[in-house]
Amino acid sequence: MLKKIALGVLAILIVILLMAAMKPNTFSVSRSATIAAPPEKIAALITDFHQWQSWSPWENLDPAMQRSFSGAASGKGAVYRWQGNKEVGSGRMEIVEAASPARTVIKLDFIEPFAASNLTEFSLKADGDHQGGTIATWTMTGPTLFVTRLMTVFVSMDALIGKDFERGLARLKKAAEGAPPAQ
Repeated sequence: MLKKIALGVLAILIVILLMAAMKPNTFSVSRSATIAAPPEKIAALITDFHQWQSWSPWENLDPAMQRSFSGAASGKGAVYRWQGNKEVGSGRMEIVEAASPARTVIKLDFIEPFAASNLTEFSLKADGDHQGGTIATWTMTGPTLFVTRLMTVFVSMDALIGKDFERGLARLKKAAEGAPPAQ
């Protein structure tokens, strides 16, 4: 009986490992929102890391989070480092492209609780259906190491960070439209 249980557990582990091996070795998560503000106003909130406290979905997770800024004041070359609790971990962001207001690309390096390097892109496009409105799209792409693919057998990257992007875009919308951001 014990031998059958051990073989069953081993078979399940092999199936899980095979499923993980078949997962893609890259991921992409994207969300969009329509914001009643011009692209220039929204881009100013994205390309100046000092403004992220007004809209980033992670900024309020650790009231004691330590932040530092270096490089350019905003736009290409601006750098933002953070060190926080287990919810926000630590890491570094650097704006590597700022075709303001249309596109901003950020190199995102997580240090803790796990090491990972991803690219984040914000694209802003005038919304033809709404005068003065903008469609803001937030996309993150990156490699998926085997341990990440193993994790995505049970939960997708989209499920892990998609809700944060939605919350962040809602806060960005409020900040750009002049309303105080929700906590």
